[in-house]
Amino acid sequence: MKHFKLFIAALLVPLAAAAQTVKSPNGNVAVTFSLTGNGVPTYEMTYKSREVVKPSHLGLELAKDKHASKGLHETSLMDGFKVENTKASTFDETWTPVWGQYGKIRNNYNELAVNLLQPATNRRMTIRFRVYNIGMGLRYEFPQQDSLVYFVIKDEHTQFAMTGDHTAWWLPGDYDTQEQETQESKLSEIRSRFHDAVNWSNSSVAVFSPTGVQTSLQMKTQDGLYINIHEAACLNYATMHLNLDDKTMTFESWLTPDATGMKGYMQTPCQTPWRTVAVSDDARDMLGDANSLIYNLNEPCKIMDTSWIHPTKFCGVWWEMIVGKKSWNYTDEYPSIKLDQIDWSKVKPNGRHAANNEEVRKYIDFAAANGLSEVLVEGWNVGWEDWANHWKEDVFDFVTPYPDFDIKALNDYAHSKGVRLLMHNETSSSTRNYERHLEAALNLMNKYGYDAVKTGYVGDIIPRGDHHYSQAMNNHYQYVVEEAAKHHVMVDAHEATRPTGIGRTWPNYVANESARGGEYEAFGGNAPYHTVILPFTRLQGGPMDYTPGIFETQLKKWSDNTSFVHSTLAGQLGLYLVMWGPVQMAADLPENYAKHMDAFQFIRDVAADWDDSKYIDAEPARYITVARKAKGTNNWFVGGKCNQDGHKVSVKLDFLDAGRTYDCTIYADAKNADYEKNPMAYVITHKKVRRGDILKLTEAPGGGFGVSLIAK
Repeated sequence: MKHFKLFIAALLVPLAAAAQTVKSPNGNVAVTFSLTGNGVPTYEMTYKSREVVKPSHLGLELAKDKHASKGLHETSLMDGFKVENTKASTFDETWTPVWGQYGKIRNNYNELAVNLLQPATNRRMTIRFRVYNIGMGLRYEFPQQDSLVYFVIKDEHTQFAMTGDHTAWWLPGDYDTQEQETQESKLSEIRSRFHDAVNWSNSSVAVFSPTGVQTSLQMKTQDGLYINIHEAACLNYATMHLNLDDKTMTFESWLTPDATGMKGYMQTPCQTPWRTVAVSDDARDMLGDANSLIYNLNEPCKIMDTSWIHPTKFCGVWWEMIVGKKSWNYTDEYPSIKLDQIDWSKVKPNGRHAANNEEVRKYIDFAAANGLSEVLVEGWNVGWEDWANHWKEDVFDFVTPYPDFDIKALNDYAHSKGVRLLMHNETSSSTRNYERHLEAALNLMNKYGYDAVKTGYVGDIIPRGDHHYSQAMNNHYQYVVEEAAKHHVMVDAHEATRPTGIGRTWPNYVANESARGGEYEAFGGNAPYHTVILPFTRLQGGPMDYTPGIFETQLKKWSDNTSFVHSTLAGQLGLYLVMWGPVQMAADLPENYAKHMDAFQFIRDVAADWDDSKYIDAEPARYITVARKAKGTNNWFVGGKCNQDGHKVSVKLDFLDAGRTYDCTIYADAKNADYEKNPMAYVITHKKVRRGDILKLTEAPGGGFGVSLIAK
């Protein structure tokens, strides 16, 4: 589609402005702005004439702070406004993402910019609404002005007044972790369930309210509307949570504070992130269109040459440490390590260190033989002996390998096999230390041919007292992404803030963890519904490095770990489609895959990047079925995953090319499969199919399936 913009002339309105309404291009979504009471900015939202957000207030409470323009005499941007004028416009373009669910994304919206004046202070603020067929985004903008230059945000008071006691899928609001189990309850039940919903043993926990929840928040109304609240383009700003008034069922934005308790430091001209509300009467729209809404509200790509950014599948030295079989650290000889005082050639090895030359070569050989382009190696660098939970600032230098990891020889060996090593930089949340060493670490990656890094932020933040999702920390994560781009390095960030579509602007930001990943299957297990709620919540702003592909689901068969994976083997295959993303791990051990190479063929074949995606059926925390067309091919892959109840689905192949035959391979749960009782029972079926044929598939409890459709 040809890119075009059509702007409608500004509409001058009197100071006592009447309500202004802007509708989506198809007319289904309507957002109305007004000033109520003492000049309080207010909006409301409908979908097909049904109320979605009741009248809700907007504004920012400013701190009386010596660093602000008005210092201790600061006032707030909450009320006392008049409308100077409004500007309406429409926008329609189609853009090409570097990677993602779609080869093309249409960005089509109607916009209303409301320019406000606070006469008592002579301060100006714009509230901008962009309304899409799937929902809307709003943000605050502050033009440069003499009366408002520097200000400190005490609280942002953006409300989302719900129409009833909706069913919600929520995580406890927390400044430091998103690694919680999703809860399903009525809004009115959040308070009573909150304490038990918190994973208090996590390495960092900082909850703030018994009714505080995280975004992306997925809800369903009693009359069948699906509503999702999130944010887009969170740059130079604190991550937003939501705090619920459970008497009125009104959510209000709750920003992550810094160590002083303040929520943001601003200098005009500036703007906030977008606050988004997606809505539909079809759950499938929450997975495709709602995700595109988040990306559309971000700026276009800022990397001129993106040819070096490539989706990839990888394996790695990781799972055996997660399970507890082997270790990241090289020695048990010292209770603490000072990096500049250790002669590693004289250190006694513990015999459990996984990142050794022999082990890494095994993974390189496996990757080369099975079409995996990269091998992650964790624990390769010195410092893992006392890396976590000690407030240790100088914990890693990110360049010095352990004695049993020959970085040059291993990279040479990998490259000779057509494979790259994937760098791991765990920071132990010592961000100042990482920034000091970042340039040297990136230069090392360039020297040895690494093109991707997995970063980590386990533990409490240093500088001490800050939080993982504060403005300063969000600026740190972005700094790493932008510095990595200069070195042509892709970033997969773990324990960082949840994504808000920034991957459009900086597509070398290929993945986040930012939720309970597959590793939690070794820590007691994720609930079977976990992976069929995450696409409705965590994946709204970007892909997740979930680490699927665990074939040996009973960990006690090869370790002392008594946990088991709450999924069937076929369900693990389905995750490569359901948990979409441009970096996908084959997370199990090579020796476990060797027992099921017929099933592993699906992991070999499945793509990691897509030209198109079709959601067949979906219901939050119940089931998801999706078909995706592999980038640059005529091949399609279909994946399904369900919760503990099982699921039956009919997949009509009406998305295939007419007149073409496809080799169809179905990897499905056997009739007696069950994630607890018989997880490794699967059946592989081969057939020829054409457009319009129907595949009838049955998913076992905790199960799923994968289908490859190879065009002939």
